[in-house]
Amino acid sequence: MNWPKNTAPRQDSDTAAGIEVTDNFERFTQRNDIFTRAFWDPKVKSKQTATFFASYRMEAAPRRGDGFTQRDFALRNAAWLISDVISNRRGGDGIREGFQAAIQSDTPVAPEPIEIEDPARMSAEVKRISKFFGADLCGITDLDDRWLYTSRVDTRDFSEAPHDLPEGLNSVIVLGHEMEADLVATYPSALAGAATGREYSHEASVVMQLAAYIRNLGYEAVPSMNDTGLVIPYAVKAGLGEYARNQMVITPEFGPRLRFSKIFTNLPLAHDAPKPLGVRAFCDICTKCADACPVKALPLGPPLEGGGNISAIKGVRKWTSDAEKCFSFWAKMASDCAICMRVCPFNRNYDKIQNRLWLRLALSPFRKLALRLAKDHGGRVKPGAWWAQDKKQQAGKAS
Repeated sequence: MNWPKNTAPRQDSDTAAGIEVTDNFERFTQRNDIFTRAFWDPKVKSKQTATFFASYRMEAAPRRGDGFTQRDFALRNAAWLISDVISNRRGGDGIREGFQAAIQSDTPVAPEPIEIEDPARMSAEVKRISKFFGADLCGITDLDDRWLYTSRVDTRDFSEAPHDLPEGLNSVIVLGHEMEADLVATYPSALAGAATGREYSHEASVVMQLAAYIRNLGYEAVPSMNDTGLVIPYAVKAGLGEYARNQMVITPEFGPRLRFSKIFTNLPLAHDAPKPLGVRAFCDICTKCADACPVKALPLGPPLEGGGNISAIKGVRKWTSDAEKCFSFWAKMASDCAICMRVCPFNRNYDKIQNRLWLRLALSPFRKLALRLAKDHGGRVKPGAWWAQDKKQQAGKAS
C-alpha cells in the first residue's frame, strides 16, 4: 500500500497513540468476534444467546421488573430500527451491512472528481459536513491495514469472504456519536439499550450521507460501522481519545459515552495526530470498571499481550476483556450491558465547569486526588426514573 505523504511513520504514530504491537501480531478475523461466534461456535451459541437476539424482534418474553418491561424493550428495539433496516436489506446474499460487511454505497462516484489543492482545508470541510449530518466528533487518520479484518463474514454459513474494497483507499474518517447520558445511567437494563440502538441508527444515517457527499465529489468512500476493521485503533490514531481499561475510547468531550463509525476513502485529506492526555496513567490506578463488572470480564492488572480466547486480537499489548464472560451476561439479561461505561469516572457532562476542572485534575499528576473525588461517581439510576420524567414535566405544566 502506498502511504500518503502526510502520514507519519507508523512506529512513531503507534508510540504517540499508545498502541503497543509485538512481533506476535496477527490481524483479526471477524468471524471470531463474540457476536459472530454466537451463531457458529458451540462454546458461545446457546438457548440464551438465541433468546438475546430474538428479544430485539420482541419474540422473547420480556423479563419482569424495572428496566425490563415490555415498554423498555419496545423503546430499545425501536431505537435500533434504522440500523436494522440497513443491516437486513441484503440478508439473502449473506451480507449483513454495518456489522459483518461494509455498507453498500447507494451513490455512484461522480465521473469528474473535483480538484483538491489543499488536503488540510478539505479535512476541515469534511469535519464541518460530518457535524452538519449529525456526528458529534470527527477525526481523520491513515488507512493502517493492520486494523482491517482479514475478511468479512458470509452470514449464510458464517464462512470467510473477501472484503472487495476498492483499490487506492488511503484514509479513514472516524466519526463519534454521543450516547444519551440519562439512559446510560440506567445500565444494566433493556431501557439503557435504547441509547446504544439510537446511536447505531444515527451513525448508519450519518456515515452513509457523508460517504455519499464524498462520492458526489468524485472520490471513493466506503461507509462502515462495526464491519471491515477495528474502529478503536483508528479513533485513537485520529486523535479523538485514548484507550482505557474498560476497552473504550475516552474522549475529552464525552468520556466513554460514544459509538464510533468510519469511512474508508481516497479523498485527499490531511491526517490528525494522536493526542495522549493522560488517560492511560489514570487507568493504571483506577479499577472501577473491573470492580463493577458482574462477571469479572475486565482485567485488574496492567496491559498484557493477547487474551484468554479467540475473540481477542493477538500481538497487541493492551487491556483485554474476556469477551465470552461479557457476552454470557448480555445473553442472560437479553440486552446489552455497559456498566463499565456508566461507572467510569470520565463519564461526565463536560458542559459543567466542575467536571471540566475534574478532568484537568484527572489528567494531571494529581490523578490520585481525582480518583478519590470519583469514589461515589457513576451510581445506577432506576430505569423507572427515566420514564417518570414525562410525568414530572406534565405535572410542571399543570401547575
